[in-house]
Amino acid sequence: MHLQGSSWSAAVASSDGNGGRNTPLRVDAQRNLEHVLRAAREVFGELGYGAPMEDVARRARVGVGTVYRRFPSKDVLVRRIAEEETARLTDQARAALGQENEPWSALARFLRTSVASGAGRLLPPQVLRVGVEVEAEAEAEIRLPQQRQAALAGPAQPELRLVERTPAPEDEPDDAGAAALLEVVGQLVERARAAGELRPDVTVADVLLVIATAAPSLPDAAQQAAASARLLDILLDGLRSRPLG
Repeated sequence: MHLQGSSWSAAVASSDGNGGRNTPLRVDAQRNLEHVLRAAREVFGELGYGAPMEDVARRARVGVGTVYRRFPSKDVLVRRIAEEETARLTDQARAALGQENEPWSALARFLRTSVASGAGRLLPPQVLRVGVEVEAEAEAEIRLPQQRQAALAGPAQPELRLVERTPAPEDEPDDAGAAALLEVVGQLVERARAAGELRPDVTVADVLLVIATAAPSLPDAAQQAAASARLLDILLDGLRSRPLG
């Protein structure tokens, strides 16, 4: 649905310019917003964040101009969806921590809930990247002193260089959400590892990768649910530690 003239001006007066709302939207404008957000989740979940805005508009059954009036650029829409899905995953991880006493049950519950919700398909690349970088830094901090000791004791060793990522300004609003997700998933991982139920080499990045890959997008909902459950069972089996001997 398209809104024009003063009626549209009244509706968008509630926007903060980033997809947020300061005052209640008109009923029809609110309905359009919900259609766009739902369509964006579906389209980005199926095609990735590279999907064009025209596909979102087509799925929402609105004109592309309506999408751009609510979200001035694709980056704004992507950020809105990514932040919402990251927050949803964080809530799911906290619920698993708070409601499951057994470490493995808590981790498995989080993975099953997140995969079933489909949020993993919308996990922003930044979260996976940060997860890898955090763990790479931790590994480098362990290796670097050993390398320096070897350099003092003998011939010079190849230099181990640490490359720090300087976040771009547009990344900053997402950092708090990503950090919260990494922190709570880290608790799930550490608890399961300390209990001897998680393979010692499994990292937070591995768990996030499971979430991102265990929810394939298939045209049939029942087939998708069955495939996701089967794939997750296999991945959970691979994450679990095995008794020695």
